[in-house]
Amino acid sequence: MSESNIEMDNGSTSQKNTGEPSIVYKNIDVKTELESLVKLLDGKIYKEEEIAMEELHQYLIEDDGCWALSDNFLNFVGRIFKDMSFSPETRIHLIRALACAALNDDIIILLHQDRKEHTLMNFANDFDKQSPDEQRAWGTFMCNLFENPSSSEWLLYISEWQYNNQNISNLTVTTKVTVHCLLSNCPTLKDIGTSILFNLAIKDVKTVVFDDVAVELTMAILQFFNSNPSEVLVYRALRALVRFMEVSKDVGSFIQMIGPHPKTFLGMSERIDELVNLVISKIPV
Repeated sequence: MSESNIEMDNGSTSQKNTGEPSIVYKNIDVKTELESLVKLLDGKIYKEEEIAMEELHQYLIEDDGCWALSDNFLNFVGRIFKDMSFSPETRIHLIRALACAALNDDIIILLHQDRKEHTLMNFANDFDKQSPDEQRAWGTFMCNLFENPSSSEWLLYISEWQYNNQNISNLTVTTKVTVHCLLSNCPTLKDIGTSILFNLAIKDVKTVVFDDVAVELTMAILQFFNSNPSEVLVYRALRALVRFMEVSKDVGSFIQMIGPHPKTFLGMSERIDELVNLVISKIPV
């Protein structure tokens, strides 16, 4: 059975013009998210921030295009993210609204506007400090960025900046979020983590991009395999594992040394058997 025919709790697939379908999450009622956000922000934001909310409404409801978001919009987003006087629910509704925006091909305009302040990825780098609901919302946003080639490539940028005395990049943050989701006890986060892995696996990405993160993601996958995952999640993780074995000669050695060996999943399904045998064929003897 192909990935596009799998029933998932929260995800759906979207077919690209080239390659396989990415896994994205479209079951978000953007009107409800915006209405809830407006209520939570009532009387708590400045005039220019009210304008930013109007711009978001224009973009998501009136379909005006990303040009509707002014330079001040990311300042508004940054304050919601950083100002702890706003409730986690406020951030959740904003992020879920952004997850809807992430499905649009012109979201790359907003992402490029963030090249200086890195508002979005700095928040993502603090993923482990967020509430579970915030994590689920943010993971959905990042996964939905794989809907279009330009925004999926943005997730893998390797240019670094400093945040909290660390050098980070879009790729390292994407990796961090993926690992955290994979190793979470939350089923929804595991679903999101494997979805991001699958989306990474099907991208035509330069080998040099994955060189630095293939082993880290492999270690997370092997640990994830110990959590008794479902067939769907195993399939996505194995797809990623095959991809990482193609770009890093160290991956096969780690599989052999650390385990669990993917052959433990033989018999789970025909497509799992196919991937397991492919992995086995690539492990050094």
